[in-house]
Amino acid sequence: MTEPESRTAAERPVYAVDPWCVREPELRLDRLPQSESVFALSNGHLGLRGNLDEGEPHGLPGTYLNSFFENRPLPYAEAGYGYPEEGQTVINVTNGKLIRLLVDDEPFDVRYGRLHRHERVLDMRAGTLTREVEWSSPADDRVKITSTRIVSLAQRAVAAIRYEVEPVNEAVRIVIQSELVANETLPDLGDDPRVAAVLESPLVGEEHVHNGTKVVLVHATKGSGLRMAAAMSHEIDGPERMAVDAESSPDVGRVTVATELEPGQRLRIVKYIAYGWSSRRSRPALHDQVVGALAAARHTGWDGLLEQQSEYLHDFWRGADVEVDGDAEIQQAVRFGLFHVLQAGARAERRMIPAKGLTGPGYDGHTFWDTETFVLPVLTYTHPAAAADVLAWRHMTLPMACERARQLGLSGSAFPWRTIRGQECSGYWPAGTAAFHINADIADAVVRYVDATQDDRFEREIGLRLLVETARLWRGLGHHDVEGVFRIDGVTGPDEYTAVVDNNVYTNLMARRNMQEAARMAMRHPDLAERLGVTTEEAASWRNAAAAMLVPYDDRLGVHPQSEGFTNYAKWDFPGTSSDHYPLLLNFPYFDLYRKQVVKQADLVLAMHLCGEAFTPEQKRRNFEYYEALTVRDSSLSAQSQAVLAAEVGQLDLAHDYLGETALMDLHDLNRNTRDGLHIASMAGAWSGLVAGFGGMRAADGCLAFAPRLPEGISRLAFRMRYRGNRLRVTVRPESAVYELREGPGLRLRHHGEEFTLAPGEPAERPIKQPPAPPRVAQPHGREPIPRRSDPHTRDGQDDPARGPAA
Repeated sequence: MTEPESRTAAERPVYAVDPWCVREPELRLDRLPQSESVFALSNGHLGLRGNLDEGEPHGLPGTYLNSFFENRPLPYAEAGYGYPEEGQTVINVTNGKLIRLLVDDEPFDVRYGRLHRHERVLDMRAGTLTREVEWSSPADDRVKITSTRIVSLAQRAVAAIRYEVEPVNEAVRIVIQSELVANETLPDLGDDPRVAAVLESPLVGEEHVHNGTKVVLVHATKGSGLRMAAAMSHEIDGPERMAVDAESSPDVGRVTVATELEPGQRLRIVKYIAYGWSSRRSRPALHDQVVGALAAARHTGWDGLLEQQSEYLHDFWRGADVEVDGDAEIQQAVRFGLFHVLQAGARAERRMIPAKGLTGPGYDGHTFWDTETFVLPVLTYTHPAAAADVLAWRHMTLPMACERARQLGLSGSAFPWRTIRGQECSGYWPAGTAAFHINADIADAVVRYVDATQDDRFEREIGLRLLVETARLWRGLGHHDVEGVFRIDGVTGPDEYTAVVDNNVYTNLMARRNMQEAARMAMRHPDLAERLGVTTEEAASWRNAAAAMLVPYDDRLGVHPQSEGFTNYAKWDFPGTSSDHYPLLLNFPYFDLYRKQVVKQADLVLAMHLCGEAFTPEQKRRNFEYYEALTVRDSSLSAQSQAVLAAEVGQLDLAHDYLGETALMDLHDLNRNTRDGLHIASMAGAWSGLVAGFGGMRAADGCLAFAPRLPEGISRLAFRMRYRGNRLRVTVRPESAVYELREGPGLRLRHHGEEFTLAPGEPAERPIKQPPAPPRVAQPHGREPIPRRSDPHTRDGQDDPARGPAA
C-alpha cells in the first residue's frame, strides 16, 4: 500500500458530494479502474465490478462468486516444516454484465465518436447503479443510452440489467448483443508466471445451451474441483419488426437483437442473470439451479426486483443510518461505507467476507482478521444475521483449524491468517501464522454477537465450540514461568513491523478475554461443554492463565510497551526517511523494521479500544501520545483505530482527521490501489470512527455505554443501531445527547458513566461536559493525517433527517 496523499488543487474530484448517492458526472478514463470498484454491486454471494456495460474500455473486468477460487502454488526460496504448500486465488467467473451496442454497424465505444454526456449514479437507498449516456458515432449518428443494474439482495443468485437505447435526431439501425463470456483476458497479473498460468483461462467448459433468449453455460475449475453455472434470459420491448437470435459455445453465450428505431421509438431489454456454484453438486443440478433462479427472477419482474431491493435497504437503514452535519464528505462516505459493508455480507450465508468484499481481486480474494475485528462489529449492531453467518462459516472450517494446530504441535484450533476456504494460505510465517491473535479476534466477535443478540441457539451450536477450541490454543501456546506469570512468547501482534515477539499486549489481553469467556460460556452450558471434553480442571486452567496473564508495563516511561522490551528498541529515523520511501516494507528490509520502534498500524492503540477496561484513563492518554509518534499508517486498517482512541482521550480534531482518512480511503483513492477492490475494513471504519469514536459507544454484559463528544467540524451526529431486540437512535450535539428507543422493550444505557434505563416512548436527554482540549499530539515526520477543513460542498438541507429512512 502506498501512503495517504492529499489531492492537488488542480485535480478535480471524481465524484460529486451527495448524502445518498455516489455520482460520477463525467467519465474519467484515467480513474476507470477506481470507479469499477466504487460502483461494484454485490450481495455477499455474487459481485459485479462496475465495468461499463459494453465491457471496453476497462481497468479490470470482474465478476466474482464468494469462495469460488482456483489453487495456486506457494513458492519458497527455502521450504520449512509447517509452511502451506498451496494457496487459493479468487477468479473472475463468467461475465454476464456485457451488453454491446452497434449503431449503424459502428460499435458503441466511449473512446471513439463523440461523448456528449456520461453520468453514473450509485443510489444507496435503491441499491442500483444507473448510467445515462448521449453519444454520437464517428458517422454522427446520435443515440441516448440508459442502463440500470442491480445485484439482488432479496434473491441471492440474481442480477439484472435494464438497457434502453433511442435515437436523438434521425432513424438508426440498432444491434444489441447481450453476452455471457467466460475466461476473459485479464490485464497483467504480476511477475510470477506460475500464478499467471493458473489464472489464465481457469474455467473448463462443461455445457453450453441456448433456447429462445435464454443461455446457460456450465464450467469447472482445473485444480480446485469447483463447478459453476451462469445463465441469462431476456425480456425485449421495441418496434414490432425485430430480429432475435441466440447462440452459444463453451465460453460464450450471445443473444442478438436487431431493429431500426425512428425518433421517438425505444428499444428496451431487461436482462436477468443467475449464478450458482458448488464443490459437490453435479452439472445437471447446477444447470437446473440457475434456470430455476432465472424463472423466479422473471416471475418477480424488473419492477418487482427494484421494489424488493428498496424494501431490503429501507429496513437496513432504519437500524443503521448515520447522519452528520458539518462535514458533507463524511456524510456521504459513512453511508457509502455502510452500503458496501452490507453488500459484502448480506447474503454471504455461511461463507466468508473477503478483505475486498466482492469488488476486486486484491489480496487474492482472501479473508483476514479484518473481518472479525473491524467489519463484524458494524454488522453486529446493524445487520446481526450477517455477522452470525460469517461466524458460522468459521465454525464450519474449525476442523481444518484444529488440524492446523495439531500440525504445529498445539492444542485447540489455529485459524488461518489468510484463506478462502479454511486452509492457511499465508506463505510468510512472521506476518502470517505467527499472528495467532486471529483466534482471539474470532472469539471476541462471538462474544460481541452473543451479547448484542442474546442468540442462545447460536451460542450453543456455534459459539461455545469456537470459544473452547480457541481457548485451548492459548492455554497450550502460553506457559506459566517460574514466578507463575502466564506468558505468550514468539507471536506477532497487529503491528506487522514488530514480528515474532514476546507478550504482545494486544494478543495477551485478547487471549485473556478469550479464556475468561470460554470458561463462562462452558459454565452456562455444562451439558454441551462436557460433550466437547471440557472438564472442570480445564476450565479452571483457563481462568488461572487469564488471571496470571503478563501485561508488560514500562515504569520508566509510564507507558505499556507494545510487546516485551519494545520501548528499549532504537527509534526509527523518521526525519531522515523521505516521503517516497513509504510504505517502509517496500523500501527497507524487515530485519531493520523488526528491531526498531516503528509501528505499521495501530496495535497497542487497538488494544485500548477493544480491551479498554485494562487501562486507566491516564494510561490511555500517555500510551496514545507515545504511539502516535511511532505509527506510520502503512496499513489502511490503522486510521480508524486511531480515530476512536483520539476521540476517547480528547484529541477530537485529530480524531476527525483520522476519520476522514478511513472514510475517504476509496472515494478519494488515498492509497492509490482502489482499482484492486475496496478496503471493506476502512468502509466499516467510517461507522466506527463516528459511533465508537465521537459517540463513545462500547457494549458489554447487556449494557450500551456512550461517552459522546463532537469536534468543531461536526455540529450534529445522529446514528441508529440494534441491540438485544431494540432499535435505538442517538442524537449528539455539542451540549447534549438525546437517546430514543424506536422499537423494542427497553435497555440499560450509560452516558459518561451515568447508568439509566431507556423505555419506549420516553426519550432521555443528557448533558455533555466539554473538558479543556489537550495539546495536539505529534505524528512521525511527514505522516500527519490530512486535515479536515471547511467543506465547500455543504449546502442547506442536504443533511436534513427528513431525507433519511423512515423511523
